[in-house]
Amino acid sequence: MTITKHRACLKWAGGKKKLVPEIQRCLPKRGIKRLIEPFVGGASVSLNTDYPGYVLNDMNPDLVGFYQAIQTDVTRYIDATADMFSPENNTPDRYYEFREEFNKNSDTFRRACLFLYLNRHGFNGLCRYNAKGGYNVPFGRYKKPYFPERELKHMSEKLQSAHLMQGDFSIAFEQAQKGDVIYCDPPYTPLTLTAHFTAYAGNSFSHQEQLRLVECAKNAQTKGITTVISNHDIAITRELYADASRIKGLKVHRSISRQAEGRVKVRELLAIYSAI
Repeated sequence: MTITKHRACLKWAGGKKKLVPEIQRCLPKRGIKRLIEPFVGGASVSLNTDYPGYVLNDMNPDLVGFYQAIQTDVTRYIDATADMFSPENNTPDRYYEFREEFNKNSDTFRRACLFLYLNRHGFNGLCRYNAKGGYNVPFGRYKKPYFPERELKHMSEKLQSAHLMQGDFSIAFEQAQKGDVIYCDPPYTPLTLTAHFTAYAGNSFSHQEQLRLVECAKNAQTKGITTVISNHDIAITRELYADASRIKGLKVHRSISRQAEGRVKVRELLAIYSAI
């Protein structure tokens, strides 16, 4: 399968564009009809693979609403969002006005438009919510945020062969059948026991959730479906995936600190539960 490096529409912390070749090598090469992503995020893996169909799920309703909007009518979406990417809208005051509108607005299409603006103008590609569900990413102070018109059009084309879902990752596993392959990019296990819990769309993704994901992968394996899972390459994840068919350490490292002077490189892994 030829891989073309397509950029995602969204800036996405932890995005997998650079790791697509490594991930692709772990996916079955023949007889696959659909790729299932229970944690679609920025969708870099789906964008850079070429399967007949896709099932794309995420817990975050705003993210799924964004994909639904460009799946339905990307021209309308571009027309509604392009003017938001102007110099007069690239200010702290305007950003926080749009953020407040987003948090108060219940119109799904308008929220989808604001979601792209906030993503591209907010800090560091973060998608974060407070305890009340309010989007709370601060202004990013970028000189000229990029409007991803080409990427939106390409993503819309990709989504024509995709089934979008919103909810717990387990509902995506429930869709799986022989001829599918599953790629999971869950919130990563913290590097230390003292690290804060991993926030995912306003909810914690605990070690118990990681264990539940492993059980889903094992269950899919007994049905003849391969699952590949990404995570940090640390002792606790090596133990977590002890029953995997194979664990592949990745050569590509990711810097995890916001502060340049404090960045360290952390190894990642792919746990492969091969079809039985």
